Amino acid sequence: MDLLARDRRRVWHPYAPPQAEPLFEVVAARGVRLTLADGRELVDGMSSWWAAIHGYRQPEIEKAVATQLARMPHVMFGGLTHEPAVALCERLVDWAPGEFERVFLSDSGSVAVEVAIKVALQYWLGLGQPRRNRLLTVRGGYHGDTFATMAVCDPVNGMHDFFAGSLAEHIFAERPSCRFEEPFEEAHIADVKRLLEVHATELAAVILEPVVQGAGGMWFYSPAYLKRLRELCNDAKIPLILDEIATGFGRTGEMFGSDHAGISADIMCLGKALTGGTMSLAATLVSKDICAVIGKTSPGALMHGPTFMANPLACAAARASLDLLETTPWRARVANIQSQLSTELEACRDLPGVADVRTLGAIGVVELEQPVDMARVQPAFVERGVWIRPFGRLVYTMPPFVTSPEDVTALTDAVYSVIAEVHGNRSNVSPGP
Repeated sequence: MDLLARDRRRVWHPYAPPQAEPLFEVVAARGVRLTLADGRELVDGMSSWWAAIHGYRQPEIEKAVATQLARMPHVMFGGLTHEPAVALCERLVDWAPGEFERVFLSDSGSVAVEVAIKVALQYWLGLGQPRRNRLLTVRGGYHGDTFATMAVCDPVNGMHDFFAGSLAEHIFAERPSCRFEEPFEEAHIADVKRLLEVHATELAAVILEPVVQGAGGMWFYSPAYLKRLRELCNDAKIPLILDEIATGFGRTGEMFGSDHAGISADIMCLGKALTGGTMSLAATLVSKDICAVIGKTSPGALMHGPTFMANPLACAAARASLDLLETTPWRARVANIQSQLSTELEACRDLPGVADVRTLGAIGVVELEQPVDMARVQPAFVERGVWIRPFGRLVYTMPPFVTSPEDVTALTDAVYSVIAEVHGNRSNVSPGP
């Protein structure tokens, strides 16, 4: 029995029915190319969901992992510590905007956000205000697939709306309507300001993705909005959680999405590109003031602890990935990709059924008027030698930073031709990314 047949019998894929279709067997990945079992090579336009920013089989990262593997693949982090974790936490605090004191390492972005929410709740419990147990966020956001994170994803147009009755009920403001390049006006944030006042005694924190809303709609909004939100949180004395899992480590053209606004969070979540897409690792950074409250009040500890927390192999990969960001011209590469995506995707705007085209950093988005037909679209991209995974009404690409101009053109040509060929067929629409 071949691999695809075995997969169909036993494997459940993300955002898919029990038997996923269409499905393609990948046997190798190197640079920006995926090799399929039939020998075809695909230019990867997704960076493995934002993560593989340096491409695949990056020698420095693999060497760091191999060196660490020869010493110690894993050890529990309760009561023990090790150099890869400590050095990584020190570096993240040094790199991150703001005055963070501590880093909590976890296994995935969803867990990093879970930890952030738990930190905010425990902070107010420590201050003797247990009624502050709700979060304020904006529509169009996405923060993960676990239960606490689903509750702060868009409750209407997101991927988890049918879980509504089982989730905590948080407070949702209007999505930022001011585009990235547009002037910000106070009216753009009036709904947030109103809700901060109305729910002042209930709120534990404000949470959102800085500048780019990812899987909730691939929407880019004004950095001035984010700066004003920071001011409002300061005035209300409410912690600001910034989910930088998708925006961290250069994807938007700055090291962190919040750098566009020149602000910092009280709690920041990192993941995805943290290890260069090599291994799963995430981090939650916490400010000094919040750490002090949790440390000095009952129970005196943050009540969370993943089994594989601070895995030494993942920490070694992360340190090597950060080394590459320090020593390679990633800013110029991302700027060049943005320029090329902006120029070459613009032709899609004239295609029937296209609602919008937008780019920021190494992200290019073509938004359609109707959901894509995944049963036709996914094979069509593979036939054109690229790997692009649309969802909903969005056909988007986020290539590795090392993608050549020729390969970027292969991606944009494929986006144009596939949309022109198959858009408008609404059967078998994708339920998620």
